[in-house]
Amino acid sequence: MSPGAAARPGELWDVVVLTAADAAQAGAFREQLAEKLRRGELPRGVRYHVCADPPGPRIGNGGSTLHVLQYLEDLYGDQWASFTVLLIHSGGYSQRLPSASALGKIFMALPFGDPLYQMLELKLATYIDFPRHMKPGILVMCSDDIELYSTEVTETITLDKPGFTALAHPSDLAVGTTHGVFVLDQSSFSGKGGLEYASCHRFLHKPDVGMMRQSGAVCVRGHCSSGNRGDSGMASECVYTDSIFYMDHLTAKQLLMFYKQMGTLCYEIDAYGDFLQALGPGATPDYTKKMSNVTKEDLGLVEVRQQLYSLLRGTALNVIVLNNSQFYHIGTTQEYLFHFTAESKLRFELDLLPVAFSIFPDTAETSDQSSVIQSILEPRCVIGPGSVIEYSRIGPEVSVGKSSIVSGSCINFSVDIPSHCFLSSVTVKINGQVEYVTMVFGVGDDLKKTVTLLSDVHSLQFFGASLAECLGLWSIEASDQLFSSGNKHLGLWTARIFPVCSTLCESVRMSLNMLSSVQHMSPFKLSGFRLLSVEEMLAYKDVEDMLKFRKQIYDEVCLQRQKEKSDCRMNCT
Repeated sequence: MSPGAAARPGELWDVVVLTAADAAQAGAFREQLAEKLRRGELPRGVRYHVCADPPGPRIGNGGSTLHVLQYLEDLYGDQWASFTVLLIHSGGYSQRLPSASALGKIFMALPFGDPLYQMLELKLATYIDFPRHMKPGILVMCSDDIELYSTEVTETITLDKPGFTALAHPSDLAVGTTHGVFVLDQSSFSGKGGLEYASCHRFLHKPDVGMMRQSGAVCVRGHCSSGNRGDSGMASECVYTDSIFYMDHLTAKQLLMFYKQMGTLCYEIDAYGDFLQALGPGATPDYTKKMSNVTKEDLGLVEVRQQLYSLLRGTALNVIVLNNSQFYHIGTTQEYLFHFTAESKLRFELDLLPVAFSIFPDTAETSDQSSVIQSILEPRCVIGPGSVIEYSRIGPEVSVGKSSIVSGSCINFSVDIPSHCFLSSVTVKINGQVEYVTMVFGVGDDLKKTVTLLSDVHSLQFFGASLAECLGLWSIEASDQLFSSGNKHLGLWTARIFPVCSTLCESVRMSLNMLSSVQHMSPFKLSGFRLLSVEEMLAYKDVEDMLKFRKQIYDEVCLQRQKEKSDCRMNCT
């Protein structure tokens, strides 16, 4: 179905729900959905909703799933019992790919399509056939991964069984340590063909290799091709790992009743670890006491997990084995750069373009190993191999080094942006005033790392240098006031180091001057500026202005396209 077309009953999803971490993020998502619908980029006739997590403690994607069930019942009453629902977990602040933090990973641009595809359109296109072969229920997925698969013409993915049904992909054992792994009844499938329905004995969540072997999850199959989940090609051993899952309406109703009885949820629940580990005849409650995958240990969490285990124990876990499939994660700067610029399988399979929906003059220098996405490049600018430019204006005297990311920026001055640089601009509104801040880091900097003591700030790395050294160069005092989180969670995410400026170009210039001072170990005083952390940028973000900037680029590209077509027609006559 083409974007903007009206859906016939049963042809597309009844409801598509995006989750958001909070009300502010939900507002940003709604604005972008409205713009897409206005442009006719999404199918009409589908109900699109954004559901923000309730205020208070983090509840994880499992808690978000439960909250969405309540949201749907509040909105539609018993009518939702007949709906096919696509639930995309889109909340979170994308600390490992902060160019997606302000507007959301589900709205991350992809370098193909005219107009440009974002992750949302790709998700809808990938699973376009599912509603036709699905009983009422919920299909649950994340926003920062891509699943590609091929099946025979006669093979169909059908989601019509009670309980849970999950897709499974062949992967190397090393990949299994960071994903969910299915312990399949190996007599129930052959590992051949594109698609098989298998019975699952047990589900393991991020197990070590020893646990995989001990549990019988490892398959010895010479044809097990793990694709991007490990590049060893023809592997003798593999495991089958998770991606998306479906639950029928009766199971969803069961979980909703549990959520209502619980009252307020105060703990992080994992939709994969805490739902799927309770399923299958081999499930045990041992996992309920493991705390390695949560941010806050609490005996109350153990109790909630045990209640979920008791509720779901005995519920079926059906697995659809997709032998010819690939799973790609695009949630970090390194993954983003690799998949969009290197000779990756994803780039080949989706035919990702080096230049997508952009103005790109012949005299601009780039390579096939870079990616320019909805941007305007001026003549004589240079984009290094392995770099991604998105939603930006790049002036004539700008040189971008290798393996860098430039997002949402305007650079109209002469500058050499170093290799391995991450640069992303955010519009903020403070006391009614629209201003601009640009974050800059090394693409390998760890924005999730925190320390608890000011004396340990030296262990935080900014573009290869100690943050303590950088603060000295910038004339910033290391104090509790330096961090927007107060005296806890001291890290690059919460460090107030980025200057607020009156124009977008000036904010980019100031942040690049900061970076240059670190590179050359030369002072650059920031003491006269109001400084924000990335955390505060997101709190103050002005979504409307950021979308306006993107739309200006969009309109200019469209005008350029029209002019080229007009010139072509004149030359042909």
